[in-house]
Amino acid sequence: MTEMQEIILRTGLAYAAFLVVARFLGTQTLSQMTLHDFIAAVTLGGITANLAFNTKISSINILISLVLFGIIALLITLASLKSRKARYWLSGHPTVLIQDGTIMDNNMNKAKYTLDSLNQAMREKDVFNIDEVEYAVLEPDGHLSLLKKPPFRPVTKQDLNIPANSKEFFPVELIMDGKIIHKNIKENNLSYSWLTEEINKHECTVEDVFYAIRGTNGQLFFDFYKDRINSPVDKE
Repeated sequence: MTEMQEIILRTGLAYAAFLVVARFLGTQTLSQMTLHDFIAAVTLGGITANLAFNTKISSINILISLVLFGIIALLITLASLKSRKARYWLSGHPTVLIQDGTIMDNNMNKAKYTLDSLNQAMREKDVFNIDEVEYAVLEPDGHLSLLKKPPFRPVTKQDLNIPANSKEFFPVELIMDGKIIHKNIKENNLSYSWLTEEINKHECTVEDVFYAIRGTNGQLFFDFYKDRINSPVDKE
């Protein structure tokens, strides 16, 4: 086997191995990058990178290292799920940066969070005036959660004494890429005859439907392969 062939084989093996380990660790590593998740992701990335192109190290040894580290990371994740103290030390904890409209200087220093970072994070939440903020909390994954003061909060139907609409549904995908999603039909007690009738109203077949979904209001949305737009807008 040539060196190029070995690199190609090791690269594919590294991707497959990292994918398996990531699946075992769960999606939280992707969605909420806490301190533990950051360390796990960086270390696993380094190990798989060596597996991909470092031909001086045996692929078996790197695979053993990858599996062992994956097991360690999984055990730490399980410990975090079982123990609040473990979560505190492994994943960090929320830090209040603004309380009752007052900036908490000591907490800012402990979190090593600057006023520039605070202002930037607030602007990303569409808050440009700090006097609009009642509470600001720095979450373990690094993002900022805000609670605005009552005068600056969005008005709700309850505030205006407007009756709420009827019960809403969770969106259900029915057709994708011209194929019926049978699992969703069965799990939501929907009938094929009903779906076929709705499709026939558009004078088309299932194969003509690119995407179909039942929305939160119970209404159907269809998107067809042929968009039926006579004058499409085109940008050069």
